[in-house]
Amino acid sequence: MKIVFAGSPEYAVPSLKALQEKYGVSAVITQPDKPVGRKKTLTPTPVKVEAQKLNLPVYDFTKIRNSVQDVKALGAEILITCAYGQLLTQDVLDCFPSGVWNLHASLLPKFRGASPIQAAILAGETHTGVTVMRTELSLDTGDILLIKRCAIEDKNCAELSEALSRLSAEAAVEAVGLIERGNPQLLVQDEAQATLCKKISKEDCKIDFTRSAKDICRLIRAMNPQPYAYCYQNGTVLNILRARESEASGEDGRILSADKKGITVGCGVGSIVIEQLLPSGGKPMRAADYVNGRKIKAGDKLD
Repeated sequence: MKIVFAGSPEYAVPSLKALQEKYGVSAVITQPDKPVGRKKTLTPTPVKVEAQKLNLPVYDFTKIRNSVQDVKALGAEILITCAYGQLLTQDVLDCFPSGVWNLHASLLPKFRGASPIQAAILAGETHTGVTVMRTELSLDTGDILLIKRCAIEDKNCAELSEALSRLSAEAAVEAVGLIERGNPQLLVQDEAQATLCKKISKEDCKIDFTRSAKDICRLIRAMNPQPYAYCYQNGTVLNILRARESEASGEDGRILSADKKGITVGCGVGSIVIEQLLPSGGKPMRAADYVNGRKIKAGDKLD
């Protein structure tokens, strides 16, 4: 079976490698090189870098919908997508006789959309996973081929993404095997259980200390490593990288204690102990070191 793989970020690299090792990939589709950093250096996607290491042909269409003939000319039977980053039109879907199959990082129909990993953490789910679904024009609504589950525990977004990335690679290999054998059994999604998640904005990351400590800790985990949950200290942004719940109580946003154990802040219910933070213009540091620098003390207010 001739396979084309479409993906862009580091998350998708293990899936490409696994498919190449098990079945062979005939071509890779990814996003165009983008300017990165202060010097705006044109930089290829991690998937493009890996594809070049594997000596695979790479196509970085500016808009894949305008390159249907090029896609069709690849002559592939199947397209596997993983965080590719472009919407596919019906003309593109029709290029692959055995279908287009997407590796989505949630237990569909929960968390359709752009931020399923963050959404699962924010919702307090105990488990999430990877769903392989047949791609159709509607957003993440296609029939399900298989699901693999993963415990969330206290993982932050980076840690959970790494686990799901490995799981996606396993799912990709298993999915192609099922499709190759013919007539795979598909499960129709239950629309009554469907939820949507949007692209994360910086405004979504602002800590509201009137919320419970549990909710705030979930926000901090969901937004680490980017774009970081944050609050303001004397009008300056303070990014919070890691925190835990505490039973201490006090005024919302008020520093209850600041010592070698961390920075305890009152919340709507309970409190949080900040363990790691990133000051504006600084580097990540332990909260205890920030306290030692006398930049924060009990009685100060965060908002």
